[in-house]
Amino acid sequence: MQIFPRSSNAIARASMVLTVLAVAGLFWAMVQVERSPYITYAGVRKTQPVPFSHQHHVTGLGIDCRYCHTSVEQSSFAGIPPTKTCINCHAQIWTNAAYLEPVRESFRTGRSLEWTRVNQLPDYVYFNHSIHVNKGVGCNTCHGPVDQMPLTYQYASLQMEFCLDCHRAPEKYLRPREQVFNMRYEEPSTDGPVVVKENGKETAYSDQEALGNALKEQYKVRSVKDITSCNTCHR
Repeated sequence: MQIFPRSSNAIARASMVLTVLAVAGLFWAMVQVERSPYITYAGVRKTQPVPFSHQHHVTGLGIDCRYCHTSVEQSSFAGIPPTKTCINCHAQIWTNAAYLEPVRESFRTGRSLEWTRVNQLPDYVYFNHSIHVNKGVGCNTCHGPVDQMPLTYQYASLQMEFCLDCHRAPEKYLRPREQVFNMRYEEPSTDGPVVVKENGKETAYSDQEALGNALKEQYKVRSVKDITSCNTCHR
């Protein structure tokens, strides 16, 4: 005696296929949300106490990154400039600008400006600016075209896959140390080779991979196995 109609087999198969598709679709949606600006804040301009423009100060005035971020070459933290750094200039120019009143008040009272952190890594991730700078990783490799930002935003997702892309093949990104803070640096090409000086000898490179491999050796970059090990970043 047949309890279920023959169509039940087709319905059962269709149900299993639809379940698999639904689970896969849900997983895909979760991955997209996890990578979206809603989670990473990439491209999001956060409210600040003063509308500071890197575009004006870096591109317009030619101020070097290290003038404000003084500890970037020696410390894990790039450093946030104290109000005194701002007042060095703004005690003489734009002295009555209304939008700079928080800066003047901070200097008068001694209370630091409460800037909103733009590039934020989880507490369980160890990152050291000085290591990357001294190994030849440029500022805009991670921070993007900061010199073109009227209001600063996080350029990259800063998720693990972003970091691993470089750690798995650092030769794709390394540049000479003297070019780390050059926001307009261009990778070597046959039209514009990059000259590297080592042991008193100058060598011109017209290929990024060749340049990167040479710098890896010169700057003593650890092996890919080491820099992709979990405990390199998760301590």
